Parts: sequence; structure tokens; C-alpha cells
Amino acid sequence: MLNEDASVNVVHLVAEYWPFARTGGLAEAVRGMAWHQANHGTATCVFMPLYKTARERAGKLVPACEELTVPLGVGPQQCGILTPAKPPTGPKLYFVEHFAAFDRDGIYGEDGADYPDNHLRFAVFTRAVLEALPKLVPEGHVVLHPHDWHTALAPIYLRTAYAGQPFYDAVACVLSVHNAGYQGIYEAEVLEEVGLGAEQYHWSRMEYYGKVNWLKGGLSYADWVTTVSPTHAHELRTPEGGFGLHDFFIAMGDRLVGILNGIDQETWDPSHDDGIAARYSRYELKGKWVCKANLQELAGLPVNPDAPLVGMTARLARQKGFDLILGDGMLHRLDGAQFIFLGEGDTSYRNALAEVARSLPERVAAFFEFTERREHLLLAGADILLMPSQYEPCGLTQMRAQRYGALPVVRRVGGLADTVEDQVTGFVFDEYTTHALEVALRRAFDVYRNRPAWERHMHEAMGRDFGWERPARYYLNLYDDALEAHHGK
Repeated sequence: MLNEDASVNVVHLVAEYWPFARTGGLAEAVRGMAWHQANHGTATCVFMPLYKTARERAGKLVPACEELTVPLGVGPQQCGILTPAKPPTGPKLYFVEHFAAFDRDGIYGEDGADYPDNHLRFAVFTRAVLEALPKLVPEGHVVLHPHDWHTALAPIYLRTAYAGQPFYDAVACVLSVHNAGYQGIYEAEVLEEVGLGAEQYHWSRMEYYGKVNWLKGGLSYADWVTTVSPTHAHELRTPEGGFGLHDFFIAMGDRLVGILNGIDQETWDPSHDDGIAARYSRYELKGKWVCKANLQELAGLPVNPDAPLVGMTARLARQKGFDLILGDGMLHRLDGAQFIFLGEGDTSYRNALAEVARSLPERVAAFFEFTERREHLLLAGADILLMPSQYEPCGLTQMRAQRYGALPVVRRVGGLADTVEDQVTGFVFDEYTTHALEVALRRAFDVYRNRPAWERHMHEAMGRDFGWERPARYYLNLYDDALEAHHGK
């Protein structure tokens, strides 16, 4: 039975965490989740690797405990656990220091290629956290909350290498799947390198078509599994959306739950945003048109208040729907609209967008150096946000865009389906084709020509609540369920 008087300690393990390291939505999602948990009275801490970029941004760091010796199959590794000398507001923050693993220019790789030793890098990180837990979280109930494949070894180590030790046996584990398209798939010999036994090479654990799959193994050992939207929880259970693990997700039954991510509604608020050309709100939209003119000027496009301005800020990747955008000459046909693209990533998409911008200089602009300031300017100035994703577990940009009155045009997948209401707060299409996307854009342009109707849609979208308060409560209830389920075994 649980001691109901004992406090609950939530321990997040994550490969990236804003503002110290970020490649996509994972860093911001976990930051928002952990920050709200901590600021609502739950004992919360976050562990992340001490990358070079994190060391540069973290300020002065001090040891949180003595240096650790971390056992791995390739030999023991010495790791430090550091924490900010001046603790920030929100959760406690711990960095795992291992110079050989993390003091590099990239997070996952460089020049478009993953580091070949990523399996060892994240094994060191995950096991160092487990070694540090009794020293840093000595009392109360502990819920270990790893995120994505990088930390999916945590429940595996917890139930194997640390099995039989009272402290660890009492720890419950909730694994969050932010993007199942990345699973950590390696040759079987890495099991020995990361200190796991051959028994893990089994269809019910880590074996995956002749290789080993870290995410699959984590799913098999976790007490509970979450993903980042209710619709995506359903998609993971289908052959089309399960990324090869749909049978595994189906078998989890009620242990798989979809909880929609939130956004920081103070940071993403045009009425208090100092980084845009003019502030505005759902009650006073004048500043929106100032921001639109400013964005058109910055992008080198004609300042035309009557042309619908479509913005897209996304990683340049197939997942984000660039094949649809660039297909079949669509951008050339939509001659009444302007388009601005912002993002970094795949060179082929970058070159294709740059070529379209050169051929349509009056209507298309593209920027390939992402900054948060540019994203704020884009959402503040755009009339429409483009997000035609092949798949999108949650997505954050469509929620931010609605706060800024940029109505999203999205495909009905994952969190996009859960956060955009067709013909009310945006425009939704189903088929993954250029034709379906073009039809949705033309529907949006038709409404845009009726300014009173467009502003009614803006007003509705800007009033939607996408904060972390509701999902944070869901997670706290889930932690209680996970503790009860684990201790009831």
C-alpha cells in the first residue's frame, strides 16, 4: 500500500530542454510540463545532458553530488551531476556531465549525420541519472518520467540492472512518446556495450526485425505510456500511424494515454509581446495589420493588405508536408497570395524553396536561419499558418498561431486534429495530396476576402485556451495511477 502522506517526486529525463538545447518541440513541451508541475507544488526535477550549448547557456554550475561511477558494458564511466549555482524558477535542474559524450558541437550529430556512438551517449546519460536518484531524491514516492527513445533505456535498466534494490523497486515509470518516428534502432551487439543482457533480444522486449529497438524495450517495461495528443494515441494503434509498433501499442490497452501538450501562453501573447512591430489582442486587432506590413517589408514582399499572407515555420523535413507544398506547381498557381517560409533542415527542400523564391520574388520569401524572434514576427504578421504535416503527434505552432490570429491550414492528423476546428479556428483537410492542400488554402482565401467574417474567426481562435494548466493536472493524476498500479503488482 502507498503511504498517502509521502510526497510525490517527479523526475524528468530528456535529451533536450529549452532554453539549453532545442531542435524541435520536445524541448519546449517538457519545459512547459515540468515548469507547471513545479509551480503547482509538485516536487519536480529535470535531468538533461550537459552539451556544449547547454554549458554555454546555463551560467555557473556547481556539483549536486559527488562524482558518479556509471557501469556500462564498455567499462565504467565517470560522470558529474551539476546544477545551476543560482537555481532558476520552476523545477530543479540537473546536468549530466561527461565530456567525451556531450562536449560536442551538435546534440545528436553534425553535418546531417548522427553521431555513431549515440547509443552509448544516451546510455551513459540514462544510467547516470539512475545512479544519482537515491542521492538527490531520497524521500517520498518517485515517478521516473523519461521522454522519447533517447531515454527509453531508463525503464529497462530500472527493472533489470537495479531490480531487487528497495529504492528502485519502489520507483514507478511513465514513458512519454513525443515522436514515434524515431525509435533508437541499433545492431544487436550494442546490448552488451550498454550493459544489457542477451535476454533483452526477445520479441516481447527489444528485438525488432533482427535488430534492437530502444523505444520498444522502454514500452515493454514502463508502468504507463503517454503520447502527446488523444488523436495520436489512436493513430499509434494503426498500421499507418504506429511506425511498425502498432501491435505493441494495441497490446498496451489502457496503459497508453494521449494527453495534449500545452504552450506558454505568457510568452505567446501578442498583447504583451515586445518583439513584434505592434501589440494587439482579440479585442483590438489594429496592431495585427501593422505587424503584417512590417513582415512583408522584412521579407522583401510588396506591402499589400489585401493579399492573404501565408506563413510556415517548421523543420525542413518530409514529415512537415514540403512534398505537398512544392508539388505540382501549387505555389505558382496561387497567384493572389504571398508565402513566407522559415526553417532549417533538409538541403533538398531548402534548395527547392530558394528556387521558388527566386522565380516568384513578389510572392514568395524563404529564410533558412531559424530564430525565435523571427518566429514571433512571422506569426504576428501572417494571416494564415501553413502546417500540412504527413504526421504530427501534437504540434505547438498551430496553437501559437491561433493565439496570434494566424488561422492554421492543417491536415487532420494527431494534435492538429485536436486543436484546429475546421471553418471555425482554421481550415482542415484529410488526404495527403497537393490537391487537397490547395483546396483547403483556397477555402481560406475565400473567407479572407470577407474581412468581418475573417475577423470573427480570428476572434474565436485567439480566445482558445492552450495553456499547460489542464494537461499538467492530467499528468499528476496519471502519476498517482502509475504509483498505485506499480505498487499493486
